[in-house]
Amino acid sequence: MLKRLSYTAAIFAAAAAPAFAHLNPEEHGSMMAGLSHPLFGADHILAMVAVGIWASQIGGRALWAVPAAFVGTMAIGFALAVAGIDLPFVEPAILASVIGLGLLVAAAVRLPVAASAAVVAAFALFHGHAHGGELGTAGALQFGLGFLIATAGLHVAGLGLGIALNRFGPVVARLLGVATVIGGAAIAFG
Repeated sequence: MLKRLSYTAAIFAAAAAPAFAHLNPEEHGSMMAGLSHPLFGADHILAMVAVGIWASQIGGRALWAVPAAFVGTMAIGFALAVAGIDLPFVEPAILASVIGLGLLVAAAVRLPVAASAAVVAAFALFHGHAHGGELGTAGALQFGLGFLIATAGLHVAGLGLGIALNRFGPVVARLLGVATVIGGAAIAFG
């Protein structure tokens, strides 16, 4: 079991290497740049998939409410950045979200749906703000729609993965939570 965990941790640590492959909006369009943006950052992938896995662990209304709270609040964070309203500690909060969401999955924490939605919403505000701050030459509306769609897709992937893993019992999903924490630590200290 420890050997498998080590392999999983190594894979997540490798995935945490910085990616500089964001699409240029001038070449590919603002929507495509927005769609691709969350897919090229390990921090975003780890956090978004963890939201879906955690929602699958909670079950019931959380299956849609938790990811929806993330996407909705992420849009608010994006709008704040586009409007020029700064938030403190954006990057540390994003790293904290990866580690925090990983811990929630690893511990299989079951909060009421509203509380779970509030937790992910707090993290989402910073993720959205970071996207707004990275807008560059992209059109805000098209870029924003693109990254919201990509984020929802990563949540769905996490939900699907979590639901599939739940068939094997809670251990595998919890190990993915541990791997997410290790991936977040690798990003933070890498």
